[in-house]
Amino acid sequence: MNGNGNPTEQSEQPEPPEGMDPELEALRREADEHRDRYLRVVAELDNFRKRSAREIDGARKFGAERLAQAILPVRDSLEAGLVAGAKAGQTALVEGQQATLRLLDEALAASGIREINPVGEPFDPNRHEALSLVPAQGVAPNTVLEVVQKGYELNDRLLRAAKVLVARGDGP
Repeated sequence: MNGNGNPTEQSEQPEPPEGMDPELEALRREADEHRDRYLRVVAELDNFRKRSAREIDGARKFGAERLAQAILPVRDSLEAGLVAGAKAGQTALVEGQQATLRLLDEALAASGIREINPVGEPFDPNRHEALSLVPAQGVAPNTVLEVVQKGYELNDRLLRAAKVLVARGDGP
């Protein structure tokens, strides 16, 4: 205790009394080193667990990305076939393809894949690819007028940008 009755601050390791056995002092230092190593290893293991959990979560969310990129052209082809079949008046073919397209859309949605169809929305270069600027009256400049090819997101990550036609602003 110091002079005003409060305990004095002590360092983490109390000073060994004078005349302490040098062997005991060496063992105490070695024990302290082992404790420090133990604490570092525990912290490193905890960081490893957290990092692994993040990587597993990322793999779960985006593991289907390559598969989705391979399937999307198939979906586009089915959709184009529907349009062509409807124009040719082949009802049974159209109904079969509609059912197939519906099943494919449900499978994509269950995997976290969402369609980007931005007609009427402002052009966003992060999600849309402008193919052309088109003059359009009565429409705000930089508004998406038509989607040439739909875009897709996988769990809010862009998988494929929507290819669009954009309204051009009236210049002077």
